[in-house]
Amino acid sequence: DLAEKEMDNPTFRSDTVLSDVHLHCPSKRHLMVRLNAVGQPVFLSYFKLLWSTEDLASGKHVREVTTGGEHQCRSGDELCDKDRSNTKKEGELNSEGVEALLDDDGDLEVVRRPRSSSDLQAEDLLRDIVCPVILMKGTEDAFEDEGQECTCNDVVKIEHTMATPLEDVGKQVWRAAFLLADYILFKRDTFRCCSVLELGGGTGITSIIMGTVAKRVYCTDVGEDLLAMCEQNVALNKHLMESGGGEIKVKELDWLKDEFCTDPEAPYSWSEEEIADLLDHCSVIMAADVFYDDDLTDALFRTLYRITHNLRNSCTVYLALEKRLNFTLRHMDVTCEAYSHFRNTLNDLENLQDGKMKYTVEPIKPEFCQFLVYERIEQL
Repeated sequence: DLAEKEMDNPTFRSDTVLSDVHLHCPSKRHLMVRLNAVGQPVFLSYFKLLWSTEDLASGKHVREVTTGGEHQCRSGDELCDKDRSNTKKEGELNSEGVEALLDDDGDLEVVRRPRSSSDLQAEDLLRDIVCPVILMKGTEDAFEDEGQECTCNDVVKIEHTMATPLEDVGKQVWRAAFLLADYILFKRDTFRCCSVLELGGGTGITSIIMGTVAKRVYCTDVGEDLLAMCEQNVALNKHLMESGGGEIKVKELDWLKDEFCTDPEAPYSWSEEEIADLLDHCSVIMAADVFYDDDLTDALFRTLYRITHNLRNSCTVYLALEKRLNFTLRHMDVTCEAYSHFRNTLNDLENLQDGKMKYTVEPIKPEFCQFLVYERIEQL
């Protein structure tokens, strides 16, 4: 009977989670630089900024950028409708040109010419390598050259893993972090000189972007190995924050505990002065792609309530996530249970009536400019 019952309720489990961000972004390359403390390969990737930090500091408009054959013209507030129409006209001309290349049978005649070595070299300069490249022993010079090449102010360097167990997903790079980073750069005047707390900072990419405009950012997560990776990423991108004078502090914040970690012997613990600074000055809290487990979602909202309850000033919380659709046998349909639980919990917070706190929720449509090169999908 027990066996029959189990067959009626089959459950499929997988202990490996993979972010596909690195497959869609035209990074120069993904270098495997080391193994972390638990033996996972750590890669170093370069993520292109469409607006350098020097432009941000001066308030200049974004330059025109062509990525992946797609023309993107970004002004201070909106996309250029003129360029949208131009792109459409170009597409129409291309389709007419293709028809002109068809033979009598309707097959496409492709005219090719011999390619010289100089042509191949020129193509290599333009084409981005998106496959992982393993940095082998004895090739340290190649890595150093890559690092020197990418010290400019329009590249974010991030160490990350590519596939992990579910409990280590913070070591990967996720799309919602880019979406939130885009919003920060789009509304940079809103965040200028603010004190900010990030919950579930992971690799730290969103905190690093926030650090280019904010006064101080507390980037928090849990796990010494993850926090060490985050701290390394902050150090790799220190030059991005120099113009704005921002500061990023990497700290431990466990949502399953009711207090800040203040043990001086523990790495990434809080000092009493840092806790006081956070509670006295924090006006922005943010979190990206942290809603994938119902228990952790509940824990995050409890932490959110506890912290906002103790803040001296009112605070705005920015939450970004990707709706991940899955087919489940239980529903026999495509569902997004983690997102549904997030929305229900968010509604509970908005409807909270305890006489102490009041929360209002406002959706933000992701129609603002894109400042980082990644695939902005409709599920964000």
